[in-house]
Amino acid sequence: MEMMGDTTIEELRNQVARTSTSTAYSSPGSKERIVLVDYGAKTGILRELNNRGCDVVVVPHNVTSDEVRRLNPDGILLSNGPGDPKDVPYAVKTISELLGEYPIFGICLGHQLFALACGADTEKLKFGHRGGNHPVKELESGRCYITSQNHGFTVNDSSVEKTELEVTHINNNDKTVEGLKHTRYPAFSVQYHPEAAPGPLDSSYLFDRFLQMITDHKANTPVSSRQAQLAANARITAPKPTPQLAAVKGAL
Repeated sequence: MEMMGDTTIEELRNQVARTSTSTAYSSPGSKERIVLVDYGAKTGILRELNNRGCDVVVVPHNVTSDEVRRLNPDGILLSNGPGDPKDVPYAVKTISELLGEYPIFGICLGHQLFALACGADTEKLKFGHRGGNHPVKELESGRCYITSQNHGFTVNDSSVEKTELEVTHINNNDKTVEGLKHTRYPAFSVQYHPEAAPGPLDSSYLFDRFLQMITDHKANTPVSSRQAQLAANARITAPKPTPQLAAVKGAL
C-alpha cells in the first residue's frame, strides 16, 4: 500500500467522499428549490441560501444527474470541497449531463469541476491560495474584491480558450483564473468563497446573481424537450429507485 506519512495515497484521493454527506437532507424554504451538491460544503453556503428563502436539498457528492432531475430543482449549486478535482471524475460527468438544463453556480472545488465539465483543464498551484485577504478583479467592472480562499488547484487559463467558457475574474496577485461563466448556458463559478465566514463579505452578492439567473431562466426558457422526454421515459419505464435516490427522496 502506497503511503505518504501516515496517510495512504488512496485516502488523499478520496477526500471528497470522506467530507461529503452520505445521505440527502433538506433545509426547507418557500422560494426557489436549490439542489446543493455537497463535495465538502461549508455551512455558510447553506446559510446564504436559507437567508434568501431558498428551499434547499443537500445531496451527496456522487448523486447522479437523473437523481437531481427527479428533485425538480430551479438551480444547482456545486459546493466547495477538498483535494484535486480530477479525483472525482463522476462529478464531472454529472455536471456535464446537467449543463444547459438548469442554472448552475460553482464555488471553489465546484468551480474547478464546472470547468472540467466544460472541457477546460485544471492544474496544481505552485503556492496554494490560503487566507482571507486575496484580491480578485472582476474583469467586466474593473472592481477589486477582497476574498477568502483555501485551495491548491486552479483552472488553467489557456485551456479556457478552447471552450465555451469566459474568464470573469482573475487573481490580482498571480493572475490565475478566479471566475468563469458559460457563454451559452446559465452557469457561472468562482474559485473563492463568497459565503466566507470568517472573512470578507464583498462577494455575497453572487448568491443574488445566481437567484436572478434562475428567475431569468424560468421566464425565458420553457421546460426543455430533453427534460420533458426524460420525464416521459421515467413514467414509462418506472425504474426501481436506487438506495441513494431513496435517500434523496426521503429528504423531501
